[in-house]
Amino acid sequence: MTAILKVDTIQDTSGNNIINENSNTITIGASGDTTNIIGTLQNNGSALNFATVNGITEADQWRLTSNLSASGTNLTSNLERNDTSFAYIGSGMTESSGVFTFPSTGIYLIDYNVSANATSAGDIRYSGGKIQATTNDSAYSDMGETYNGCNNHGSPYYFSSNVKIFFDVTNTSTHKVKFYVGSSATVNFQGSTSEQRTSMTFIRLGDT
Repeated sequence: MTAILKVDTIQDTSGNNIINENSNTITIGASGDTTNIIGTLQNNGSALNFATVNGITEADQWRLTSNLSASGTNLTSNLERNDTSFAYIGSGMTESSGVFTFPSTGIYLIDYNVSANATSAGDIRYSGGKIQATTNDSAYSDMGETYNGCNNHGSPYYFSSNVKIFFDVTNTSTHKVKFYVGSSATVNFQGSTSEQRTSMTFIRLGDT
C-alpha cells in the first residue's frame, strides 16, 4: 500500500518551519539555519558543485581606447568596457579617473595586458606595467608588475607583457585597483575601441 502525506509546511517541535512549499517554490530551513546534507545533492541525476550552482557571478573586461605616448603614467582616461565581443556578467566594475571599484566582495582574478610599440628602439630596453591596489581607499601598493624587452627585428618595435593577481576584496568601499604603464623611454601604449590591446579583465572566483 502506498502512503501519501499532503502538507504545505513541516515544522519542528518549537513551531519553526523546516520545509515550506508556496507557489511551487520549496524552502528548506530559515535565515540563520545550517542545512547539513548527507550524501550527494543532485540536479536531475547530476551531482551539484559550487560552480554548477553559482557559476561565474562577476566578469568584466575593459581597455584603453586610443594610443598613449608616455614613458610612465597611470591610466586615468580613455578607458571603456569591452562592448565589441562580450557582455559583462553580473553588475560589472565601476571606473572613475582610472580607479576601478568592485561590484561585490569576493576573491577576484585580475588580468592586465600591456601592448606598446615604437618607431625607433633607441634607449627602449623594456616596457610594461603594474597593477596597483588599495585596501583603505587611499594608499596604493604595487600588487603585480610585468615588463618585457622589445622585438629588434625592425621598425616598428613591439612590446607585450601580462600580469595576473588574486585580490581579496573584503570591502567594496576601500578595496580598489588602478593600472600603470611604464617604459625605459617614451613609447606608444596601444589602445583600440574594437579589440583588446592594453586591457584589464576582472573575474570573481568566489567568496572572500
